[in-house]
Amino acid sequence: MNLEKIYSELLLNIGFSANEIQKNWKDLEKAYLAKSRHYHNLTHISAMIESFETYRDKLQNPDEILFSIFYHDFVYSASKKDNELKSAEYALAILPENVNLNKQLVFDTICATQQHQHNNIEDINWLIDFDLKILARDWEEYKIYFEQIRKEYRIYPNFLYKPGRAKALKHFLENEFIFQTDAFRNLYEEKARINIEKEILLLT
Repeated sequence: MNLEKIYSELLLNIGFSANEIQKNWKDLEKAYLAKSRHYHNLTHISAMIESFETYRDKLQNPDEILFSIFYHDFVYSASKKDNELKSAEYALAILPENVNLNKQLVFDTICATQQHQHNNIEDINWLIDFDLKILARDWEEYKIYFEQIRKEYRIYPNFLYKPGRAKALKHFLENEFIFQTDAFRNLYEEKARINIEKEILLLT
């Protein structure tokens, strides 16, 4: 998947100049290629865009959702609690004045990836599901995912990390559904719950 091509076409379509696109791509690439990132990197963005392409026809505002995918983890620090808000603020800050994009939807969409709760706006529910699809991968792939997350949180010793991670995972299980769309629930809900339960057992 040529992420730069997808990104450039999107930004050209919504009103960025070629120079702006080139600069913004370099900034985006630099952020996602940071050495501290083991999961929240361009591979994660690619996986989300694969889902986006599959379900694009279900979206009311595909440009806003695609732009949000690119920027939803732009700011990512394991020790901070406001990554999503900072990412949303950054995404809006780089938009030109006359951009052909619903800025409020972009802001709300990126912020929604903090809690992953059901939203009244269906497009946001789709993006949340694209973000969480990893939870339903085959166990070996899921295992790689949680090992990558552990590396991102390596500043925390096990006695702090393990209960924190277990608490976050249990939060998913306590919700009526992990996935927000019928399509993803039907395909992935059961598998995701099994994976999460297995990981919790490893943490305790």
